Amino acid sequence: MKLCVPGERLCSTEDCIPGTGTYLRHGCIFASLAGYVLRKNEGEELPVISVVRETEAQLLPDVGAIVTCKVTSINPRFAKVHILYVGSTPLKDRFRGTIRREDVRATEKDKVETYKSFRPGDIVLAKVISLGDVQSNYLLTTAENELGVVVAHSEAGAQMVPISWNEMQCPRTHSKEFRKVARVQPEYLQA
Repeated sequence: MKLCVPGERLCSTEDCIPGTGTYLRHGCIFASLAGYVLRKNEGEELPVISVVRETEAQLLPDVGAIVTCKVTSINPRFAKVHILYVGSTPLKDRFRGTIRREDVRATEKDKVETYKSFRPGDIVLAKVISLGDVQSNYLLTTAENELGVVVAHSEAGAQMVPISWNEMQCPRTHSKEFRKVARVQPEYLQA
């Protein structure tokens, strides 16, 4: 796809029909905004030429979507995260999320200790349960077996290995640390 700037001559009106993001002047079609040039044949005798800002619309986390996020901070009531992916699609913009203590697991919610479930830097699979707005974050949950920590690093810097639903072990030091471990399903594994 070709990039263009406002005022750039795209083609003659003999070659194309003007579409969105374009304007006509003296028998030529010009770009009215910076973006990508698209030519589409829509059953007309001439293709329609238009200019769009993005090749595709920005994907937004939606209620029920599985997201991959990175833990940025924790406190006794919740973990703060940055959402990195919706499904397997990387996000262009940063979205913040919160995993509340009561949304960490489905059972014994009152016994959950946030610092035994997540640590800053952990990569977590979570599900969106509520949309954020300008002031607040997306509310996320890990209260399913398939959701929780998928990548964690030990104090020694090694990537830890899950040994149960709530523990991971360092392959170097063999020390164990508590986490809310995800039982990752094959469709979420990247080759």
